[in-house]
Amino acid sequence: MKKNIHNFYICCIAFVCALVLSSFVRTSQQKEQIFLPYKKAGLTEQQAAAHLLSRFTYGAKEGDIELVTKMGLEKWLKQQLEGNLEDTALNRMLDKFDAINLTNTEVENVFPRNAQVVRFAVRDGYIHKDSVNKANGKEYRATLANYMKEKGIKPQQELYRQFINQKILRATYTNNQLKELMTDFWFNHFNVALSKNQCASYIPAYERDVIRPNVFGDFENLLLSTAKSPAMLMYLDNFSSTGTNIPVNEYGEDMMMTGQQKRKGKFAAQVAKAKIPQIKNKKSGLNENYAREVMELHTLGVDGGYTQSDVTQAARILTGWTIAPMGDNGYGAPMKKIMESAGDDKLKKRGFVHDGDFLFVMNRHDNGEKTVLGQKFPAGGGYEEGVALLEMLAHHTSTAKFISKKIATRFVSDNPPQSLIDKMAKTFLSSNGNIKSVLITMVSAPEFWSPNALREKTKSPFEFAISAVRSLDAKITQPYQLYTWINKMGQQMYYYQAPTGFPDRGQYWINTGSLLNRMNFGLALASQRIPGVTFNLAAMNNNHEPESAEAALLIYSKKIMPERKLDETIARLKPMLNDPNLEGNVAKAASQTAPPQQQNTMANEDANIMEQSADKAKLKGKKALLNSTPNQKAGTNTMLAQVVGVIIGSPEFQRK
Repeated sequence: MKKNIHNFYICCIAFVCALVLSSFVRTSQQKEQIFLPYKKAGLTEQQAAAHLLSRFTYGAKEGDIELVTKMGLEKWLKQQLEGNLEDTALNRMLDKFDAINLTNTEVENVFPRNAQVVRFAVRDGYIHKDSVNKANGKEYRATLANYMKEKGIKPQQELYRQFINQKILRATYTNNQLKELMTDFWFNHFNVALSKNQCASYIPAYERDVIRPNVFGDFENLLLSTAKSPAMLMYLDNFSSTGTNIPVNEYGEDMMMTGQQKRKGKFAAQVAKAKIPQIKNKKSGLNENYAREVMELHTLGVDGGYTQSDVTQAARILTGWTIAPMGDNGYGAPMKKIMESAGDDKLKKRGFVHDGDFLFVMNRHDNGEKTVLGQKFPAGGGYEEGVALLEMLAHHTSTAKFISKKIATRFVSDNPPQSLIDKMAKTFLSSNGNIKSVLITMVSAPEFWSPNALREKTKSPFEFAISAVRSLDAKITQPYQLYTWINKMGQQMYYYQAPTGFPDRGQYWINTGSLLNRMNFGLALASQRIPGVTFNLAAMNNNHEPESAEAALLIYSKKIMPERKLDETIARLKPMLNDPNLEGNVAKAASQTAPPQQQNTMANEDANIMEQSADKAKLKGKKALLNSTPNQKAGTNTMLAQVVGVIIGSPEFQRK
């Protein structure tokens, strides 16, 4: 009897365990599954696919909607959230850019700043120090060029050019489109700028090693990685922030110098004498730049509940966070030798932390007591209290709301509904700040599929240019030519000086001048007047010639802007089809258009430009863009190019 009861209990326990296990498995599977409520919003599967592609890629290519619907919308999105699809063709294109894979140390050796090159040339006897500012310009430049060639030194502009080229090619050709979009999003969020010379050479590795690998992970890891990056340390000046380090015992009391402390002090003196890279001639002391921006821009938000005292206290916690010596020349060389002779284990015992290009310098850290957001950090802390501070900020309720709103603003609308932000923030807090989970919550919410969210976002100049070349299935052999046009349209990538990054609202991008440049870009692209960008317009229609310009407008509008209501757009574009002086008339219309502050929407401004260009006013000295014959034949390349250029320049194509 007892044996039977015993067996019964064993069976019950096994049954309960099986139930719990199956429940856990089901819960895990449910978490991994994605449900997209687009049907409740009245969208067809094709329309929903078009919306996904507009938000989570740099623009749909012909056939993408069919591909996504055939695969299944949820499965396609899950693949994009994994971000590990093969990119064989893209990687072949990137192989020729040898500089984009260099470490920061290698960059320091191969692409030193101009001032360093001059200093090295003086040191090596190529140039006399007294003649640096007096030498003949041409002869001086020739001497420097010869020196650089002999030493294997290359100009920094070559590094930047390769870096910009790879961004354009990745955005255009990667199969992992969402990963590339999120790389752009997070780079903009944790902005650093090539315009600041001290950090510029570290930016390629910053995007490659800090941003891109962490775009779908936990936010705290991304935050900590950016905080320790040389690019960020230099950009917001935390590399030079120092405090007073007082030896204390385990109770936080001042203590007499023991033999161990004397050895630590001797080592610290060596470190101070050797100098950390870039510190020379800098005023030492507390720098609050990073502490302020990490709260205002990176985590809590401007209304996140912190005070100026919190900023100061956080800055004290982050003193001693600097960059490890890099390169074989310059200020870092003596420090590099000391570190190599000591080894990381000895450094750690002495309070130092060396992690890749990051270095925590114990003797520059303020180790007194601090309090941030009510959280006390006891005296005697070191590197670990900086990590604890960033973890606290990463998991704060204000951070959850701020980050969720910023993601929703990028991917849903310029003014996302509070209900959506609340859902995303709740997921942020419950998932340890997991970015992928937050994105799934966003796309699974009815607000993402609301009619108010469709076509509401305006493309930035970069998004506009990339979506255009993707829609034409263009082959790009000179990416920098597109970069020049993107600059002309108002977005100089990687050069935005403010730590805010580019604003993510359409109002920032929309003004008469930018719209004129967008229209001119569309016309130049379609007529293949941008060097290194080629495509076959006729092949897009199976080499069938449209019967008329109006027929071409209808056919190519549907191909370039699939699953959209185009009646109004086509009616607006028709008057422009046979305008022989289109470019000139667009320019004239723009000059007569009211200032940007008097215009309410992109549609208003573009309507003004288009309506006035339709008047076909003749401009002296302005050559017609495509053809001087008003009524072009349907089969001519010039006709088709003008039709496609007008489509790309239209307000509808500029929305996503």
